[in-house]
Amino acid sequence: MFGYYLDLALRSLKRSRGLTALMVLSIGLGVASCMTTLAVFRAASGDPIPWKSSRLFVPQMGIWQESARNADGEPLDALTYTDAMALMRDHRAARQSAIYAIAPAVFPARSGQHPSTVGGYAVYGEFFRMLDVPFLYGQGWTSQEDAAAAPVVVLSRALNLKAFGGIDSVGRMLDVSGHDYRVVGVTDDWNPQPVFYDVFGSGGFTPEGPGLFMPFTRAIAAKLSNGRTACDKEPTQPGFAGLKQSDCVWITFVAQLDSAAAARAYRRYLDDYAGEQRRAGRFGGKPNNRLRDLPAFLDAEHVVPGDTKVMLLVALGLLVVCLVNTVGLLLAKFLRRSAEIGVRRALGAPRGAIHAQFLTEAGVIGLAGGTLGLGLTWLGMIEIRLVLPPRLAALAQLDGSLLLATMATAVLCTVLAGLYPSFRAARVQPAWQLKSS
Repeated sequence: MFGYYLDLALRSLKRSRGLTALMVLSIGLGVASCMTTLAVFRAASGDPIPWKSSRLFVPQMGIWQESARNADGEPLDALTYTDAMALMRDHRAARQSAIYAIAPAVFPARSGQHPSTVGGYAVYGEFFRMLDVPFLYGQGWTSQEDAAAAPVVVLSRALNLKAFGGIDSVGRMLDVSGHDYRVVGVTDDWNPQPVFYDVFGSGGFTPEGPGLFMPFTRAIAAKLSNGRTACDKEPTQPGFAGLKQSDCVWITFVAQLDSAAAARAYRRYLDDYAGEQRRAGRFGGKPNNRLRDLPAFLDAEHVVPGDTKVMLLVALGLLVVCLVNTVGLLLAKFLRRSAEIGVRRALGAPRGAIHAQFLTEAGVIGLAGGTLGLGLTWLGMIEIRLVLPPRLAALAQLDGSLLLATMATAVLCTVLAGLYPSFRAARVQPAWQLKSS
């Protein structure tokens, strides 16, 4: 029976080509605008580590007299060196790491390769297991190497390819900023977006993943930095030593807390620590601590730009307008065939058959609109690069799930749009139509 309804739908659509094209274009434009902005919004606001994000927490402390970064009273999203080291020393989490961005010069071991500045991070050895960083070769360093500020590094797959030709380089030496470092691991491709472990330094998004990691203690000993700091007043002493002793913030922190009880205990610990620092005269103003899990932290930091959300709402509104127009066009098209419906009803066709016939026709229109929407979505992905910053536009990808969602949305929305017109068509009285004929 479906084949019969499909044949009737195709015949009907061919008889009114102009009206059919108008409905297909309306559906295609509405779906394409919605899917294009959805691709950007999904990439920008997705959970970068969904299997573990509820157990990863970011501690924040208001340390300045005017500690609020925004009018909403939020504390800073980074810590001073003094406070980060205190949290590391007390170690109240299952796993934890202080983190800051570095950009050392790397001299590849292969001849013919030019030295280059590589973006990376100074972290503790627990960082890799805490964030489930995938490894291609080797592994991270040990806590003993952290304590000894050992000259070791973990390379990214891309840097390993450049420096060593992609072979297993574990155990080899690499010149980093004029000193030899032993390679202990090579990560597989890893660049989670948003960059949840360094919102302070990255703004939430980076086009490329980190090139290398080295022990936090080693980076401090080597006085490596990339200059990303926020200060309420200038350090009282010059140089890197002055930065370490100052109240400037430049270190992010992630802690793994595996239960609600552990999170409550850590929050109490933060409050107690901040109280001690306030009594010692370091912290000013009212207590202003936060301990949020990863999704809540990213939301509080407004990692997803507001204009992206507005664009999504506008696109959804356009889709609704297109569907309303489609409802009107389908209603006019179906009721124009009242005589045909009357004859079919007089010959014994039940109302359910009329419903099925016209919903099948609506589904065919939706399928055609979805096909057009795929092409328009592809064009929209190109155009979006002209509207949004490159760091966001690069995240939007036309993958298989988006293609499937585009087709499913087009068909489902058109069938829903056809419910009322098909209901009205099925209510046509055959006696009136036969009498008028």
